[in-house]
Amino acid sequence: MNRKLTIPGALLFLILVADIATKRWALQALAGNPRPDFLGGHVPLTLAFNRGAAFGISIGDDPRWFFIPVAFLALGLMCVLLVRAERQDNLRIVALSLVIAGAIGNLVDRIRWDRGVVDFIGPIDLGFYHWPIFNVADMAISCGAVLLAISFWNEDRRLTRERRAEAAAAGDG
Repeated sequence: MNRKLTIPGALLFLILVADIATKRWALQALAGNPRPDFLGGHVPLTLAFNRGAAFGISIGDDPRWFFIPVAFLALGLMCVLLVRAERQDNLRIVALSLVIAGAIGNLVDRIRWDRGVVDFIGPIDLGFYHWPIFNVADMAISCGAVLLAISFWNEDRRLTRERRAEAAAAGDG
């Protein structure tokens, strides 16, 4: 079966199910309740609605109508990159699949209501910084973005080696 369909399909399904289920749980369990701790008290759970971008960056009173079209454009770009990815480039396929799945998960919240994206994990005290509240979709986007950067870096290194080898071969001739 085609990896470029199987991997994205499986990750999209798993991440969306996990994102929707955990957000539903957070809306029921954390609304009006004190912040229960998770993982031995290291990770608080706090219900929040993010109407802005990553890390709570806001752009006006109703940014939803800005972020919805931007999300669709970003999804289009990620799909183009996925189609162009080489069949054996599992790292890039997984990375793009994670970003796409996470973006769709957060887009669902933006479309369904004007309260914003449901976040509930955190804030996490790193000792030098309080990491903002996030959700499963945010984790998928962040992990996918890091993996995508590594994929592009690996490709750049490979292309640089190939150019050097071609230049060396041309110099020998």
